[in-house]
Order: sequence, then structure tokens, then C-alpha cells
Amino acid sequence: MNKSAGVLLGIVVAIGAISAGGAWYTGTKLEGVLQQQVIESNKELQAALIGYDATATLELVSLERGVFSSNARYRLKGQGEVFRGDLELLIADHIEHGPLPFSRLIRLKLLPVMAASHYELEKSPQTDKWFAATKGVAPFKGVVNVGYDLSAEGTLDFAPMELALDEQNSLKFSGLNSTFSVSDNRQKAKVDGYMDSLSLSFNSPDKAPGKLEINGLTLASNLQKSSFGYYLGQNTLELTGTKATFGDKQSVLTLKNFEQKTFSEETGSTVAGRADYRVGEITFDGKAVGSAEMLWSMKNLDSQGMLDLLQIYQTVLQPYQQAATAATAEGEPAPELQMSEAQEVKVRAAVNKVLEAKPQIALESLAFKTAGGESRFSLSLDLAKPQNLELPPAELGKQLISQLDAKLSLSKPMMADVAALQAQAEGLTDAKQIAEQSAATAEMLSAMALATQLAKLEGNNVVSALHYANNEVNFNGQKMSVEQFVGFVMSKMGGAGALQ
Repeated sequence: MNKSAGVLLGIVVAIGAISAGGAWYTGTKLEGVLQQQVIESNKELQAALIGYDATATLELVSLERGVFSSNARYRLKGQGEVFRGDLELLIADHIEHGPLPFSRLIRLKLLPVMAASHYELEKSPQTDKWFAATKGVAPFKGVVNVGYDLSAEGTLDFAPMELALDEQNSLKFSGLNSTFSVSDNRQKAKVDGYMDSLSLSFNSPDKAPGKLEINGLTLASNLQKSSFGYYLGQNTLELTGTKATFGDKQSVLTLKNFEQKTFSEETGSTVAGRADYRVGEITFDGKAVGSAEMLWSMKNLDSQGMLDLLQIYQTVLQPYQQAATAATAEGEPAPELQMSEAQEVKVRAAVNKVLEAKPQIALESLAFKTAGGESRFSLSLDLAKPQNLELPPAELGKQLISQLDAKLSLSKPMMADVAALQAQAEGLTDAKQIAEQSAATAEMLSAMALATQLAKLEGNNVVSALHYANNEVNFNGQKMSVEQFVGFVMSKMGGAGALQ
């Protein structure tokens, strides 16, 4: 044996010895690590289900420990409406001990890890249908690589399936692939996923068949845990296309380039965020309708106050809603809402805490655009803490709302486009007649709005604007008190009723 070969062999033997020793050490530590991860996972499950009528727990059922690998089994239990009753899933996990698991070595991933976990759903009486739908393949499986600092990165993949939900309804799913990473203390988390297609077919003896098709789903989240224990950050959901087929005529509504983006962040003891929804193209029965957007923003939301209100909702309002629904279903009167004195005190304190931070909620844009024009509405509301929550409604409203801005702009050409589409849906085919009828409809709607004197005409747009602050209203350029404004609106709406 030459000198170089001997050195190489020595390195291989050394790596093997180190790996074996490290694997043995990992094996002795594994159970404690798994139990701690189960505890942390249950905390996350509990936090994720706040506000829902559901509970979920994860438990380590068994662990067979070896030198280089171990086998574990977990049980995930879910109860409540989210899970449609009781759900129990068994998950098998083959865990390769670090520092150099074989599955990583063969892919030339040489960064040491504590363990490489290979998990998948087990077959059970409750999951028989899922396995049948995936032709015997595990409905979901994945890999998790756990670092020595307890950070983790891995995959979660859902298998393609075709499933008969019942005798009338069926589902076809292309599968979904996702990757994720979590920091050592679970303070940061990232998730990315993609699904090619999903379709739901609905059939009923007394209704026309229907179908919902979703294509090109992309998911992305980049989150960080707040000081109050919940995750904030960026979430994105994008759909290449969505198509719904419904009704006796089997009408087809198509949405293309749907986008949902949310963002939230914490500053001190308050949270700010926004939620943007956009649809790039809407068509109905092959005819272009337009595009739409809805943009929301929120700021100065007190974190502790909002959590306290959410807890009251969970413990008081949610059970009441369930009892009321059950009573109505039985034809009985709904029970009275019962709150203890301590709960009432907590609600008042939470509301005051939220209002003390002077929250602002804004619908920045609710817009619909066609080839002819665009209509838009916006609303911004600033709240403040009143002297007393027990004030008479009129006075409470004045103190509660510190500022309000609302703007509406209705495009006459856009209204004509929508009217033309409706006429075509009703079977009208003559292009000239459709154009004349849609233009007349837009003019009629415009005239009705102007007749109430609650709006005015600016070019081809019917507009209205309202600003309120310091007990003064500015409505379309006219300044008045709140009482005068209410009287003005009531008188004009009465007049509108007389015109009908």
C-alpha cells in the first residue's frame, strides 16, 4: 500500500469511527429531544387553533432506539369542527442518527446534523380511503433534518389522489410539494409550497352539477414569532387560474392571476398589518368581465388587548354560538348570553386597552375595472378611547370615532359594461340593442344617484366623499354637524324612496 492510499484509508476509518460514536451519542439523547419537540409542537398547535372550535395534540407513542438509527411512532389527535369530528392519525418515523446520516452522505450533504427524520402517514381504519385514493402510497410524507442547535429544515409532500367523497361528489388532486425551515428556538419559520391542480365535482339529484377547478397554487411564508407568542410576517398565496362551473346552463366563471398577500409586524406593544387581494382577469362564459382588487390595512392594534378579546371569544362567545345554533336546529329559542362579572370586567379592560392605542382600520381600495372604466371605494376609520363605554350611543359614537374618511367613485362606462354582460347572460344577442340598453341602464343608475343629492357628477364618474373629525362632517364640500348630516341623509333617502 502506498503512502497516499494509507492516508486516505486512515481518513475513512477516522470518519467512520467519529460517525459511529456520534450516532451512538445521538441515540442516547434522542428520546429527550423528541419529547421536547412534541411539547413545543403542542404549544404551536394550541396557538394555531386559537379562535377555532377545535383542539389538537401530538404524542410520542413509541421509540425503538438503535445505534445508527431509530424508529418512532407519533399519534396526532384532533377534535372539533375544523376536523369534522374526531381525527386520529398515526405517523411512522425512521430517524437516522447524526452527525453524518447515510441519506445525506450519498447526496453529498456533509454538514453535520443531529438526525435525519423520514416520516410518513401510517395506514389505519380512519385513513383507508386516503390510501385507496393514492393507490397505496402514503398520502403524505417528508424529511426533516435537525441540527445540533435544534434548528430544522425539511420537506412535506402530499401524494396525488382521486377520491370519491360520497356517491355524488369527487375530488382529484395533483399532489403538493413543500419545503420549510425553522430556527433553533422556533422564532423564525419559512414555508414554500406548490400544487399543480385540484378539482372538486359536485352532483346532486335535485341540483345541476357543478365543478370547481384550481390550478397553479403557490404558497410562501416568512414568519417571526412576536413577543406575545404568535407569528408575524409575510404570507403569499397565488393562483394561476380558478374555474367554477355551475347552474342549469352550466355557466363558467373564471378567475386568472389571483393573488393574496398579507403582512404583519410588531412595534412595541402594538401590531400593524395589511392584506391585499387582487384578481388579474375575470371572465364569465368566455366573455371578459374585468379585474378587481381589495386592499386592507391596520395599525396600532394593541397585542395584549386583542389576545384578551380573542380569549373571551373562545371561552364565552363561541360556546354560546354553538348552543344557539343547536337550539335553532331543534326549533327552540336561543339561550341568553351569560357572562360572569369577572368576564365582563375583562372585556371592558381589553376594549379600553385596544382603543387606548388609537387603532386605525382602512379599506384602502375596493375596485372593479372593466374595459370602459374603473369604480372604486375607500374607507379609513380612526378610533379612540371614550371617556366611558356606558355613554349614550350618540355620544359614544362621537368619542369612539376620532376620524373617518370615505370616498366612492362609480364609472358610468364601467356600469354600462356590467349591464351589457348581464344582458348577454339573459340571452340578448343583438350588439346594437345590447349597447343601447346598457348605456340607458348606466344613465338611469347615475340619474338615480344624483337625484338623491348624495353624489355628484365629475366627468363620467358619479362621486361622493365624506370626512368626519371633531364633531364636524364635510360631505361633498358641505360642512355640517353630525346631527345635521344624519337629518340631511334621512331626508334625501326618503325622497329617493318616493321616486321609486
